[in-house]
Amino acid sequence: MATFTERMAPVLVLWLAVFLSGTWAVDKGNFKTCDQSSFCKRQRALKPGESPYRALLETMELTNTRLTLQLINDNNKVRLLLELYRLQGNMTRVKINELKPLKPRYEVPDVLIREPPTEPLSLLSQDENGVVLSLGAESQRVILSARPFRLDIMEGRDVVMSLNSRGLLAFEHLRMRKDTSQADPEAEKKEEADPAAQPEAAKEEEKDEDGMWEETFKSHTDSKPNGPSAVSLDFSLPGVEHVYGIPEHADTLRLKTTENGDPYRLYNLDVFQYELYNPMALYGAVPVMLAHNAQRTTGVFWLNAAETWVDISSNTAGKTVFGKMLDYVQGSNETPQTDVRWISESGIIDVFIMLGPTPKDVFSQYASLTGTQAFPPLAAVGYHQCRWNYNDQEDVAAVDAGFDEHDIPYDYIWLDIEHTDGKRYFTWDPHKFATPKEMLQGLSDKKRKMVAIVDPHIKVDSNYKIHNEIRSRSFYIKNKDGGDYEGWCWPGSAGYPDFTRADMRDWWASMFAYNQYEGSMENLDTWNDMNEPSVFNGPEVTMHKDAMHGAWEHRDVHNIYGFYVQMATAEGLIQRSGGVERPFVLTRAFFAGSQRYGAVWTGDNAAEWEHLKISIPMCLSLGLVGISFCGADVGGFFKSPNTELLVRWYQTGAYQPFFRAHAHLDTPRREPWLFGPENTALIREAVRQRYTLLPYWYLQFYHAHRTGEPIMRPLWVEYPEDPATFALEDEFLIGRDLLVHPVTEEGARGVTAYLPGKDQVWFDVHTFQKHNGAQNLYIPVTMSSIPVFQRGGSIIPRKIRVRRSSSCMMQDPYTLYVALNLQRTAEGELYIDDGHTFNYEKEFIHRRLSFANNVLSSVNLAPEAQFSTGSWIERIVILGASKPSKVLLKTDDGQESQVEFDFDASMSVLTLRKPGMNAGADWNVMLQ
Repeated sequence: MATFTERMAPVLVLWLAVFLSGTWAVDKGNFKTCDQSSFCKRQRALKPGESPYRALLETMELTNTRLTLQLINDNNKVRLLLELYRLQGNMTRVKINELKPLKPRYEVPDVLIREPPTEPLSLLSQDENGVVLSLGAESQRVILSARPFRLDIMEGRDVVMSLNSRGLLAFEHLRMRKDTSQADPEAEKKEEADPAAQPEAAKEEEKDEDGMWEETFKSHTDSKPNGPSAVSLDFSLPGVEHVYGIPEHADTLRLKTTENGDPYRLYNLDVFQYELYNPMALYGAVPVMLAHNAQRTTGVFWLNAAETWVDISSNTAGKTVFGKMLDYVQGSNETPQTDVRWISESGIIDVFIMLGPTPKDVFSQYASLTGTQAFPPLAAVGYHQCRWNYNDQEDVAAVDAGFDEHDIPYDYIWLDIEHTDGKRYFTWDPHKFATPKEMLQGLSDKKRKMVAIVDPHIKVDSNYKIHNEIRSRSFYIKNKDGGDYEGWCWPGSAGYPDFTRADMRDWWASMFAYNQYEGSMENLDTWNDMNEPSVFNGPEVTMHKDAMHGAWEHRDVHNIYGFYVQMATAEGLIQRSGGVERPFVLTRAFFAGSQRYGAVWTGDNAAEWEHLKISIPMCLSLGLVGISFCGADVGGFFKSPNTELLVRWYQTGAYQPFFRAHAHLDTPRREPWLFGPENTALIREAVRQRYTLLPYWYLQFYHAHRTGEPIMRPLWVEYPEDPATFALEDEFLIGRDLLVHPVTEEGARGVTAYLPGKDQVWFDVHTFQKHNGAQNLYIPVTMSSIPVFQRGGSIIPRKIRVRRSSSCMMQDPYTLYVALNLQRTAEGELYIDDGHTFNYEKEFIHRRLSFANNVLSSVNLAPEAQFSTGSWIERIVILGASKPSKVLLKTDDGQESQVEFDFDASMSVLTLRKPGMNAGADWNVMLQ
């Protein structure tokens, strides 16, 4: 080992020198294109319209819950098994696997929260060309055509979605290598004993192509003992021009066509200083796509954890507005259509078709499969201060004091990798962080918290308890020869725990116990970085695909590795509190279902205006596929922002779900008060706006946890019939009721915001100016401007008294902002719990606030729940109001009293002062 370490040390030093220089952008040559990924190149070379697959209708079996039949590839006679299910909640599941594979193919576990419940399928008709099945609701049917095999999902006369309509289904069957002495004798015996397990001898001979059994990229060779195993299927979406999702990419919200370039790639990678507006893979992969038009929203969930490429084509791509108008004038009846093709390196085809029909139906359908956003502790919704790295305990104390001195609230301060003892996670540097409990207690005394990083690469060191335990239990991922896989990461030579193993995850979780993780306390939460996994000297800066997780190759499980790391860490934080406290865990790598375990961020961005802009579509894309708790490093991780960019980033970040400033260790310090009093004031105001809105933010997290709906959402989610919203990505909604258009252009003197809803009104939250919906509104801006609008018809609770942290504000009073619509009505909610435990399941306050007929009332939505609060209503601000002659308050004990008020006739704003009722009580306020 010493020899290897000595040999590799210069490589690591060189790598770090380049990394820390801060001048190197992404080297795209380090990452594969489709042409360099042999399975992608093979599959993409297939021509549409030449499908060799047909359905063998005589093999069809239909039970109450599923249809099965065999498909045959007429070129090689390999048979596949098709399973089709109708699922509860207007979904259809299609699975395709080899009928008799030489060995099992990987099927992704643990992502689905349960086996999805089914509903009956019934046969409507059958002939030699195919079958028609009823999907029940609203005359929905599945037409299964036999030759070539094709599935069409119909509603009435309309085709909602077609599978294999372009004939691009491909399924590379497992086979023996002809020219090898390493053949598996057991597989050969099986082959001889069961002719159906292998193609007929008379079949057309398939030629081996480059990359099928071994593939080299740069200096790395990927042995492929199982040979080619790719799967592919195409989906056609008639009437659709807009598709979204499949994060993570630094690209537009609306996905682009890929016909003239690479497909979108889903392969979790540590991409240094990623480029914008391209389909390269990034840190996470959620194989979910949403399709939307004015009539319907649908979704496709491709449950496969291997490297995946997604091709998108459209028959309207490239047509100008004039061209589309010409089609209309000339009477062209070509229906817009988007075609999507999914290509994965291994595994099976397991796809869930979510049939909507509304956006919120799709969110609900996906949540029923993979779960909802974890409900975070309230503190995690506040502001987070981070850099790589705070130097020592004195530095932490100085930064903490700086926030108090400059009257800027925050909840968490973060420590990066330098806080450990030589990059040994679960430890502290004995000199710089000698008394971590003292440091944590100091923060706790101020009702603040800390996050420390725990990465999943473990220093190979016989004096390190964590390493010794993992090695002795044989918990490390193995290389292809059976030894522990080792790669290079921050500690130097490192092992990688096999988080796909439940027993490994259980052990990892146990390491967060207070008696194991020495120096940790209740107010220490966790950050999992580098969990793609990142391997500095590996192919594409990640793990070799032929590394082994038990019986499975890394190629099968790659995209789910980070999901498992966060899962195990979150479980550890829950267990250490005896199941009482809600955890907060941030992850860089993620997969479908990661929303159940915490937050994500957009990785190593740069201090550039374009990176600020791209944070909006990147987080919107994640929200659409269930991951609401998203943010970007405020100020940019790499490089140094000028003061204008830094201020604008704080103003934008304050209105995104995860609000954290972070910076590279090579950048100058950038705590909020280091840029002069004027900029400090601007940043302070942005952070304070976040804190005043915490009651509303917390309510949105509660709803996301209950429903799966995104918190930060594109406008089309709420205005699905308005085509003007379909491609908007420079503004967004928080919940239903707040519209935010951050200033993301350097030197901007104004922004143009689209206010949706033709019968809607919107109120500027700063000036209370009223604006009509369905218009593009030009808004002059200064450096203090954050254009935010409240929807007419909504009631938003705020806490105006901002203190040093969210916990300090728990019992503070509320101000209700009532924005009336054209019908002079409004509705909202108030949600309160203890802010940090799982008791929210039964101990909480949830009230409906409504204004109609000049009466504002609070009604209990959860009478069975028990919780009390010291908070009261100290002010009610009604926008779009008329002046009353008097205002009466009637409380639940029957008492009536008059309420003092002010009325601003110029702005039609009525302010009720100190009505004084408890926030958890029933009451009515009557305007007379």
